[in-house]
Amino acid sequence: MLAMSEVNCIKTLRNEKGLSITEIAKTMQVNWRTAKKYGDGDQLPQEKTHLKKGMMYDEKWGEIVVDWLEEDLKLKKKLRRKNKKIFEDLVKEGFQGSYRTVCNFIQEWKVAQEEEADKGHERLAHPEGEAQVDFGIMEAVQDGEILDVHALIMSFPASNTAFSVPMPSENLECFLGGLQELFKQAGGVPLSIRIDNLTPAVKKVRKGDSEAELTEAFRHFQQYYGFKVQVCNPRKGNEKGHVEGKVGYVRYNFFSLPPVIKDLEDLTNQLEQQLINDRQRIHYKKEVLIDELWQQEQKQLIKLPEESYPVFKQFL
Repeated sequence: MLAMSEVNCIKTLRNEKGLSITEIAKTMQVNWRTAKKYGDGDQLPQEKTHLKKGMMYDEKWGEIVVDWLEEDLKLKKKLRRKNKKIFEDLVKEGFQGSYRTVCNFIQEWKVAQEEEADKGHERLAHPEGEAQVDFGIMEAVQDGEILDVHALIMSFPASNTAFSVPMPSENLECFLGGLQELFKQAGGVPLSIRIDNLTPAVKKVRKGDSEAELTEAFRHFQQYYGFKVQVCNPRKGNEKGHVEGKVGYVRYNFFSLPPVIKDLEDLTNQLEQQLINDRQRIHYKKEVLIDELWQQEQKQLIKLPEESYPVFKQFL
């Protein structure tokens, strides 16, 4: 299930911004069905438990089919059993039901698997002190002109807390300098940071069992501050689904209209205060103020070093 902040973003995009379901799914990086459910639903769906009946559920046949389907997932698609083959094998075991009954059961199982995959990021464990980081492009007005702002956002899934700093670009200096500012705002360094394959941080993406290779600059930066790095698998944005949601939340709550700013420092101060105020909400699941959860989680952070890492001196 999505966080309430993500649900609100979807509804805002649909009802106020007029985006299509496809555009919303792409923006929020959720499945099309999920975007449709929350964007067009009159109310939030409640989880229900349905007691299914029939020979596929009351007898052993359903369990047998599920075992076969799970076994086939380990094979190449062309080697997997078709519905007809599964039915014929069941008949050999003594099954007396119809072919249609088997097909319906298989279809229900596949739909359930797809829904579980859509919610996979919600099942990831999020211990206190673990952060996720990503860029999001926003718009602001400076000196009467609209400019693109590359907001670097760091979120903490355990407490649903977020920090953001606007940068002029997404290059190495902006990425490392932005992380330093986020550490200061948070009052410490996360125990670990989950990122995708950001160019300033990742030199070589992970393939198969091989680990991602970090850029030398980011590796030195990481070692100086002492945090661990978790790089997402290619095309697995759900592995950092919390910060993806926060990018959308910041964009459509604080940038729904491009803010008028003096400079990026002015926008940094505005964003920091808005996100501080935002912690006065009740956590969507834990029913406690986000600020209280953050104060507890903050104790897990690594202490900031006395001197900041010389990002700009080294790389400019």
